[in-house]
Amino acid sequence: MGNADYDEFPPVEGAADRCGNGVAIPLPRPFLKSLKNSLMETFFPDDPLRQFKGQPQSRRIMLGLQYVLPILEWGPRYTLEFLRADLVAGITIASLAIPQGISYAKLANLPPILGLYSSFVPPLVYAMMGSSRDLAVGTVAVASLLTASMLGKEVKASENPTLYLHLAFTATFIAGVFQASLGLLRLGFLVDFLSHATIVGFMAGAATVVCLQQLKGILGLTRFTHETDVISVMHSVFGQIQEWRWESGVLGCCFLFFLLLTRYFSKRRPKFFWISAMAPLTTVILGSLLVYLTHAEKHGVPVIGPLKKGLNPPSGMDLAFRSPYLSTAIKTGIVTGVIALAEGIAVGRSFAMFKNYHIDGNKEMIAFGMMNIAGSCTSCYLTTGPFSRSAVNFNAGCKTAVSNIVMAIAVMLTLLFLTPLFHYTPLVVLSSIIIAAMLGLIDYDAAIHLWKVDKFDFVVCITAYVGVVFGSVETGLVIAVAISLLRVLLFVARPKTFVQGRIPNCNAYRNIEQYPTAKNVPGILILEIDAPIYFANASYLRERISRWIDEEEDRLKASGEADLQYVILDMGAVGGIDTSGISMFEEIKKTMERRDLKLVLANPGGDVMKKLSKSKFVENLGQEQFFLTVEQAVGACNFMLHKCKVDAETDESDEKWNNV
Repeated sequence: MGNADYDEFPPVEGAADRCGNGVAIPLPRPFLKSLKNSLMETFFPDDPLRQFKGQPQSRRIMLGLQYVLPILEWGPRYTLEFLRADLVAGITIASLAIPQGISYAKLANLPPILGLYSSFVPPLVYAMMGSSRDLAVGTVAVASLLTASMLGKEVKASENPTLYLHLAFTATFIAGVFQASLGLLRLGFLVDFLSHATIVGFMAGAATVVCLQQLKGILGLTRFTHETDVISVMHSVFGQIQEWRWESGVLGCCFLFFLLLTRYFSKRRPKFFWISAMAPLTTVILGSLLVYLTHAEKHGVPVIGPLKKGLNPPSGMDLAFRSPYLSTAIKTGIVTGVIALAEGIAVGRSFAMFKNYHIDGNKEMIAFGMMNIAGSCTSCYLTTGPFSRSAVNFNAGCKTAVSNIVMAIAVMLTLLFLTPLFHYTPLVVLSSIIIAAMLGLIDYDAAIHLWKVDKFDFVVCITAYVGVVFGSVETGLVIAVAISLLRVLLFVARPKTFVQGRIPNCNAYRNIEQYPTAKNVPGILILEIDAPIYFANASYLRERISRWIDEEEDRLKASGEADLQYVILDMGAVGGIDTSGISMFEEIKKTMERRDLKLVLANPGGDVMKKLSKSKFVENLGQEQFFLTVEQAVGACNFMLHKCKVDAETDESDEKWNNV
């Protein structure tokens, strides 16, 4: 078809074959080589082995050690100036980590001392293996809530605290193994199925649930529901009005107001970030002094009680691999591990973007996994990179991960010498600290942004939130992930198709809905397919293309324009095709032939052309029906339409002359 510009593409020895209009058909490659390239693109898109090429053996060993332990890379360049900045940042985040650690351990129904243990060993491991300069490692409220919720369904912490503790260690170990495995096997892309909208809704829902759970501490209740949904919590709260402690309520409201006030001030005056960072520790000190001086513990204000002095005891022998509840620990470990990864990597990437450096997602997974494996063997439960602590670390001017080491040393000194000082810390203070921290996770601005930009993402966000608040944390997570996966499937199974038109005064062809000035080409329908063609969408595309043709013919008939003769498919966005897609093209070709229409393909990719050629579709359709660009295809079709019109006029003239 057409004169084509094939002469502009002279054959080159060893080059790919070309169709009649210059569309190249890639040369066949050995199967093993193709498989290797596919696996490399899937699992090693960043080509981590590139730095090892052309290096001597000794250098390769050093590069390998630096890859596993990034501290060996930046450590030799560490300066005294960096140390000053990291000392300030480390001490600042330690002042936040100590009260938060105790609070989150209580939230997980674990002994409060575990919150301090978890802020000692894991940060040291991460400082050696992590690639983020700003991430501050510690326990988080959402993972603590998940631990309490999922393990508490099988084993009550109040009834069998030893077994519950061992299961928490086991879940942490499973989470660490799972996280490290994802990193080692380069499967970090699986975490990407937790979309931004899912995380926003889930975090907000979890924060709401955590805040509601803290009403127990604020109101001084001794009995409380183990369920996390809002209806059960409200029923438990208002069903015990006669047991509310006004002393505890007043203290809680005062401390919460103080924490929120300091946060508001620090946001308005960023230079005074340390005021908000020091506020939790300040409330602990003030609350402890108030209780000690007034003996409030004897008047209905519960306190933490004695905390054990000393460093983390080993817990490797406490891992409950032979427990009948091992399956629960495995499920808890995987779920909390995924949530911890999603939060930690997202936080690390956010701050890396601000400082213009890159973090390796798979390397981060290995670091998180190793610190949780080490933590599970040293009386720690699940840790990651919480946003609140990392934000304080960032604002405090940290330069490297040494700030985590400084924090760990501060926590170590606390464990060795200062734990008796927390004896009189009222639980209501811990509840206030948790509520203040959780309110920061309810991101109203992000939800409003989702509504403005993408309504479907907003639905995903709200569904996750409602699922967590009115169902359970696990239910909300499952629903949110299911909806996210459904959207992925919809993108694949229902790809976009557009009608293209010619932009006036240029030779560009674009979507006529996006560019209302674009004009249809008489006798030609140009369709753009905006996705790979696979078994999941082949039937839909066949039906949608047929419908586009029907609508175009109806439009032409109504307007009295020339009949449709050619259908051009712009294949520029079609990155791949399978046998179902090829069968779809064959069916479309037969359908068009029955309707006296001709099919033309423009700008097909290399993988698509290779498969179409192997399946003989190129031969069956005709090499002259393939073009490099839409412009070239339209030009050839117009040429043929004009030629047919001239031939028809000539035949009509000859017939009249013969009749004469």
